[in-house]
Amino acid sequence: MQRRRIHMPIVPLVLSLLALTAGTLAFPHGSGAASSTASTQASLLKEINRVRAAHGLRTLRADATLTRAAAAHTRQMTRTGAFAHGAFATRMVRFHVRGPFVGENLAWGTGSYGSARGIVRAWLNSPEHRENLLRPGFRRIGLGLRRAPFQGTAAANVVTADFAGF
Repeated sequence: MQRRRIHMPIVPLVLSLLALTAGTLAFPHGSGAASSTASTQASLLKEINRVRAAHGLRTLRADATLTRAAAAHTRQMTRTGAFAHGAFATRMVRFHVRGPFVGENLAWGTGSYGSARGIVRAWLNSPEHRENLLRPGFRRIGLGLRRAPFQGTAAANVVTADFAGF
């Protein structure tokens, strides 16, 4: 885990680069992977917003730009097998994400941590992830979710959550 300030020519971004390897997100079994992923994405957003509301915070709204950035990163991780934030600042610029603050949480895995509630609970138990989830200034979120072979597992659930606000 690391925290750093990056100054960029257009907008300064404060990056909270966070990763969680223990949590998972279960994808419901169904007829179509796309519909399962969309359903799971909606469940995860609902759980994130339930927790934020319980802490007296505004809910996050899904943002198409952040969703494209998060989905691209999740695809990259599943393609390469690497679980890392990578060139986060470069990705935010490439996708034209506006801040001035952005953050990212990652999760992957299989097994008993397979619900949206399980992912959010695990993030809440990590100080750095909790900071992103409960940052009052974050207003927007993008979620990238994918079920794929990953780091030696036949079917892991890989998640990228990108946040933006002030």
